[in-house]
Amino acid sequence: MKTGSKVFEARAHGRVNLIGEHTDYNGGWVLPTAIPQSTRVRLSPRSDKRVLAKSRRETAQFEIGQEKMMNSWIDYLQGATDQLIKKGHRVSGFDVEIESSVPMGSGLSSSAALEVSFLKAARDAFDLNLDDLEIARIGQRIENDFVGARVGIMDQMACSLAKEGEALFLDTVDLNYERIRLPLETAELLVINSGVAHRLAAGDGGYNQRRAECEEACRQLGVAQLRDLSMHEISRLEELPELLRKRARHVVTENERVHEAVKALRENDLEKLGRLFYASHDSMRNDYEVSIPEIDFLVKACALRAGVWGARLTGGGFGGSIVALVARGQAGEVARGVVREYFKQFGLKASVLVPQGEGDQ
Repeated sequence: MKTGSKVFEARAHGRVNLIGEHTDYNGGWVLPTAIPQSTRVRLSPRSDKRVLAKSRRETAQFEIGQEKMMNSWIDYLQGATDQLIKKGHRVSGFDVEIESSVPMGSGLSSSAALEVSFLKAARDAFDLNLDDLEIARIGQRIENDFVGARVGIMDQMACSLAKEGEALFLDTVDLNYERIRLPLETAELLVINSGVAHRLAAGDGGYNQRRAECEEACRQLGVAQLRDLSMHEISRLEELPELLRKRARHVVTENERVHEAVKALRENDLEKLGRLFYASHDSMRNDYEVSIPEIDFLVKACALRAGVWGARLTGGGFGGSIVALVARGQAGEVARGVVREYFKQFGLKASVLVPQGEGDQ
């Protein structure tokens, strides 16, 4: 930062999705919550159009109005300034420092946390007329239009609006949301990062391919989005070829599981919620085919331990993390045992992100 320049700071937490995977870009429902790990941005405006960005590991730069893909984390900032200019907002160059404890490739929204924290800092620095909802929308457009990832809006909404201790029950069509209290007096969440980054496991095409398959299923069924099909109409999926039928079946059943999970939380029925976790994972593994052996092992290892109600892959898949629902006070012990078994099986070091303090085992 330049000496004497005014600094604007903002922070956004990562998120773990409790249930509702690959439903957001199909117009469905999701249920994420915030995690302790976060991204912090410190931004200082400049008088020119130059942007100088520093992270813990590297420095990058570009000019406002000259944004172009570099296939690096700086693309999320370039996408942000590109979108702001296209929307008619006035921004100058700036110096920016970025610190993040959200691990990249973990399925916990590291990119969305960067987008949201930067946009909130830019809102203050340049006096932009943006509310938290519009920040989430811009974040999605950064991914869709600049980076080229056809993601839904869940990650940006969660990073912008979700709070620890609450789940964000979100309708991804009208963006109405409700905060659902988590039963932290009797249960706790366990989040384990497999150490397999999803971008390395599947390349760049797996996520976009799944979205294209869902769109083709909609075309063949004559519906606008898969959310338009309820469980009462699931027999209609028999009209589809096997691959599209599997993809659509995951989305339709996963939407139902989100609603059932909200009901279970309201009724404090943790056994039911755990069963929904396992059912969601089975669907992601068998119908959506986005799980991998390392993730399946972590889920199964959790399932075999006392005190665990349920576990599942969280995030887009092809690597990343799992989330488990565990009896309060037992997550640390469960985590240590599961991580040891995982290392013996794969020779990989998983990291425990929630609860904090467990660290790498």
